Parts: sequence; structure tokens; C-alpha cells
Amino acid sequence: MAPSTLVTRRDQMFPTLAEADIDRMRRFGEASAYAAGEHIVRAGDVAPGLIVLLSGKVDITQDGGLGRRETIVTHGPGSFVGELAQLSARPSLVNAEAAEPVEAFVIPAQRLRDLMVQEANLGERIMRALILRRVGLLESGSSGPVIIGPAGNGDTLRLQGFLARSGQPHRALDSDSDPCAKTLIERFHVDPHHLPIVLCPDGKLLRNPGEKELARCIGLLRPIDATKVYDVAIVGAGPAGLAAAVYAASEGLSTIVLDCRAFGGQAGASSRIENYLGFPTGISGMALMARAYNQAQKFGVEMVIPDEAKLLSGASDGYRLDVGDDESVRARTVVIASGARYRRLDIANLAQFEGACVHYWASPIEARLCAGQEVALVGAGNSAGQAAVYLASHVRKVALLARGRSLDATMSRYLVERIKAQPNIEVLTETEVEALDGDEGNLGTIRWRHRASGEETTRPIRHLFLFIGADPNTDWLAQCNVALDAKGFVRTGSDIESGLMETSRSGVFAIGDVRSGSVKRVAAAVGEGAQVVAALHAYLARGNAVAPQTARRI
Repeated sequence: MAPSTLVTRRDQMFPTLAEADIDRMRRFGEASAYAAGEHIVRAGDVAPGLIVLLSGKVDITQDGGLGRRETIVTHGPGSFVGELAQLSARPSLVNAEAAEPVEAFVIPAQRLRDLMVQEANLGERIMRALILRRVGLLESGSSGPVIIGPAGNGDTLRLQGFLARSGQPHRALDSDSDPCAKTLIERFHVDPHHLPIVLCPDGKLLRNPGEKELARCIGLLRPIDATKVYDVAIVGAGPAGLAAAVYAASEGLSTIVLDCRAFGGQAGASSRIENYLGFPTGISGMALMARAYNQAQKFGVEMVIPDEAKLLSGASDGYRLDVGDDESVRARTVVIASGARYRRLDIANLAQFEGACVHYWASPIEARLCAGQEVALVGAGNSAGQAAVYLASHVRKVALLARGRSLDATMSRYLVERIKAQPNIEVLTETEVEALDGDEGNLGTIRWRHRASGEETTRPIRHLFLFIGADPNTDWLAQCNVALDAKGFVRTGSDIESGLMETSRSGVFAIGDVRSGSVKRVAAAVGEGAQVVAALHAYLARGNAVAPQTARRI
């Protein structure tokens, strides 16, 4: 097992600041003092900010289950208390208690972001430490909410997947075998039919919650300020949306981002991207998107995830986006970056197995679930190739099914070669899944057919991965007077006699996979996200604080 980040990068994770650095930071904070034994921060509560210690010591602990606490580190003079949660004033994931009298100063979230910008070199060191501390918490598997339920249950996997994609530390306890899980179930008198349950850091118990309910409980999703008018509202937190957010916010535009699932989009599902400029050793889609998400928060972007945009309408001060829970967002401009949604196989009983046995994502969660087994994967694009290679290192065998005669026409050459080099990947071209069979939501066998010969094969496979492309995520625009093409992608630019990336509604722009004619690549999406900010500036510079109430004729 590889050594943890806490071991390999401890000095960067917990740096001791020089006196000169502390003096430069003082203007961003306010003096504070804590008595010995005082609880400075409790897990589940919002911390006052980044706490810079001048004297004394502070113990940082995380809950180890059943009332046990594990010490992560003891901070002394020149150290600072905080991790990524403090960058956006989210609830703390750890406890901080004064081990002896402490003199310090506290830098609140807004001023911390100011420090990051105004003191670039110092801000870089602090940002690196905050990120590494979050990585350490993710690796420890002890902080954050606790999910208790059957290990292979679809809802248990759904909640684990949501927290993992959101970069949130958490623990998952198997209700069938873990003694701590059984103790907690008995303590809270939970009926097995109500599993999985989630115990939030603030002590609140949720019974099989939805993603939004869980996100609100852990402070990831906060109420929207109905009185604020943002310069730009971005719908979608994939590569295009996050790039637009970073560039817009860094250039002074007040920015809010919404996404109905989690940040990262389809790019976040890529187990390894090796042809993205600047990463010669490759990078996982999740790691790349997490960097962009943290970067956006550094510049003060307000994240509303998961929350779904339902309707776009004109307002006196620009546009209004109706979202879930009867809330709304007001903005002078809107950027549609809602990407695409995964395609599903046209098989009658597919839904019966989705969640527990049919997967649209190949992450460590699914890899552990399928370890040592044979799996089937359908798809012939780069996402399918990346997933096949990743799974091959965890499972006994991968049966890769493709409708075409060859992978060469749809997949990057380096992936085709890598797949050929894997002895446990079997490529079955001109092959389609015909039927799924199983009991009580548990997949037992898969039957597929060779299109040319008609020969059918049935194999005892319990997990199926689908990477068969995506359709534009534009259903929510049906009543919004935004022109779409025949396939449902958003029309922009000269196609409708409009400005660059502008839709049929003035002040509403579209970027990334959702835009008609766009190149469906991560780098292209990032480029469009950067490019659209110039169009936003131009639109706002013309004095368009109030959006027209009618759409263009097309």
C-alpha cells in the first residue's frame, strides 16, 4: 500500500509560517484568544475562519466512531487551523480544541480569499496546505458523514458516489457485517427497511436521503440569497462551466454556479485523461475537476450543488432561474453549460439493475464492488476505453462490447494500443447486449448477440458498465425560448444571427457539450468556458443590465 499524503507531504500539509509571513497576514484577520480546553471548532459547525496561532497549542481531531476521537495533528505557534471548508465558510470536518491558552488571529472566508489574491506566494502555500489537508481527510476515511447500509445496496452506492464525486470525506459501514454499524442501528432504533441511513457530523440522522437532503445536512448546499443579482449564473459544473466560473470570477464578475448532480460533469467520470495539455503523466478526470472546483472557490464563486435549474425567464434586472425547493437565482447574464446526460440501453428491465449492478461511472467504489469478478462494458469512445483499462487492474476480466467493426474509428490510438496490451480485456466488436437477467435487483447473467452472425452468448456477469455516449441535457429549456437544433443542442452564434456563443436570447450564452457544433473534448470545453467571459464583458459593457423580455426571431 502506498504511503499516505500525511506521511509523504506532511511539511506542506502543516507548514510553520515565518514571522514575516504572519505579519503580512495580520491585516486580513482579527485578534482572538482561547482558554485551555476550549472547543474552538466542532465538526459540523461553521468555523470562524482560518485561525493563525501566535502562541499556545491546538489539537485537531476527527471522530473515529462510537465516541472515539483520533488526533490528526497538534498545531503550535506559526501554524494555522483550517482546511478547504474554511475557503467557502462550509461546516468543519474536524474538531479543534485548545490544548493550552491560545493567542491567535482569525481570517474569515472572504478575507482569506482576498489574501489568496493579494499575497500570491503566501496564498499558494496556504492553498496547497488546505488542499492536502482535504486529501488527507479523504484518505483517512474517518471524517464527515457516516453511511450505514448493505455494501452492495443501490442506495448505499448512490450516496457513496455522490459524496465521492463531491470531494467530501465520509465513511461507509456495512450494516450486515460491521459491529459499529450494528451498534448504531440499535442505538437509533432503525428498521432495516429504512437503510441506508446517514449520520451527519452535527449528529442529525437521515433515513435513505436524497442527494439534496444530504447536501443540506452537511452544509454543502446552502440557501440562495434571493435579494442578490449576480453578474452571471452558470448552469452546469463540468469543464466548460467551471472554466467560465474561474475566468469570470477572477475578472471581477459576481458568479454563481448550479449543477443538479456534482461538479465535474462527464469528464469527472474519466479514470485517467492522458491527452490533456500540460499533464504528461496523465490525470484522473475527478482530480482535474476538483482542482477547477477549488480554484473557482478561491475566487469567490458561489456553488449551488446539487440543485437543478428548472426554468429560465426574463426579469427586470436580467434573468431569473427557478431552481428546486421554490428558490430562484437572479442574474444579469446566464451561461448554459448543462452538458449531456448518459444514454441508456433500450432494454426493458434495465432500471431494475441500475445503481447496484448497472453503472455509468467507473470509480474506486465500483472497482471495489467488482474486485476479482468478470464485468461487461459497453462503449467504443475514449470514456469507455479509459474505464476498461482502469477496471482491468481490479477485476478478473473485462468484456468490452462495441457495435462497430473496430475501436480505431472512435477511440484515441493510445487507448486502443493499451487495451490490446491488457491480457484480461476481451474486445467483442459488432456486438450488442440483448438481455439482462437476475433476481431482486441483482444482475445474474448478460446475453449479447453478434450483429453479423446472429450468434448469441450468455455469461454469468453481475456488473455492467455503460459508456455509450450522451444526449444534450436541455429538457429544462423546453419552455425558455432558447432555440435548439434537431438533436436538442443549443443553437448559438451565426447559426441564429447572434453573437459568439450567444443563444436566441440576448445575454444568454451556451458553451461546452450542450452547444450545437461544439467539439466534444475536455480541452475544447475549457476553451469555450474561457472564451465566453469576453462575450459576457462585452454584453455587460453595453449597459445590458436588463435583459430583453422577448426572444429573437429565428
